[in-house]
Amino acid sequence: MDTSRTDSAWLHPPIDAVRDAVKQALAEDLTPLGDLTSSLVPPMLSEARIVPRRPGRLAGTLCVDETFAAVDANVVVSWSVDEGAVVSAGEVAGIVRGPLASILTAERTALNFLGHLSGIATLTAEYVEAAASAGGRAQVWDTRKTTPGLRSLEKAAVRSGGGRNHRGNLSDWILVKDNHLVGIGIAQAVATARDRWPGRPVQIECDIFDQCVEALEAGADAVLLDNMSPEEIAACVAAAEVRQGGQLRRTLIEASGGIDLETIAACSAAGPDMISVGGLTNSAPVLDIGFDLD
Repeated sequence: MDTSRTDSAWLHPPIDAVRDAVKQALAEDLTPLGDLTSSLVPPMLSEARIVPRRPGRLAGTLCVDETFAAVDANVVVSWSVDEGAVVSAGEVAGIVRGPLASILTAERTALNFLGHLSGIATLTAEYVEAAASAGGRAQVWDTRKTTPGLRSLEKAAVRSGGGRNHRGNLSDWILVKDNHLVGIGIAQAVATARDRWPGRPVQIECDIFDQCVEALEAGADAVLLDNMSPEEIAACVAAAEVRQGGQLRRTLIEASGGIDLETIAACSAAGPDMISVGGLTNSAPVLDIGFDLD
């Protein structure tokens, strides 16, 4: 049994989010009179190849499928690789077949999604590789620094690149940041969160080692170390391990703030569980993907 498609299903965004995004994207192109230029093309069938111009990770295939289906159900997209696959320059990743006019109408919207999301997956893969290069255990996390309306799609692209997702929105779990601590102390924030939202994880952002110790002693589920050096991160990791006690799992340690491809290896070697990088979603370059029409 071929399980490759099943194994990659978790990399895709929710289908409702895909359909909403595709609907809005097509409306930008087709309102109010439709594709005037493609209406000039006589009825005929054609075929186009989806070809990356440079190597990377593929993400956004479901968006491509939905874009062509929304324009014309007679257009068929056949993929030769799965979501999250490593693709090389010049490789045929997929083939689109159907009425030429419909293919031309949907082409740009489909490529916009595919190039953008594949760019995120490709950059994420680079961060994942860099984090692992020093032998660290840290997984690479995204943030909420996403394009409005595309969060589910962009976070799925991070998964396709080998990364993992931080909270999806403000209701997922409680993250007490420095600005929140202006109005409430760490111990009080943890205790209040446990009382009001007992099913939600509680994370505390810490700028200094003493804050981390306070969060650990208050029983936070996770600690976000903001803009700390590798040496400071290592000290916080050690403090968390000392305070693990009889628990099966110690407090999760996340490193964040100003981490790039040059510094992530040293950060990972310091021992955090997660490293979050906002640039995965807000600064990823588009992966150049061509549409070669026959």
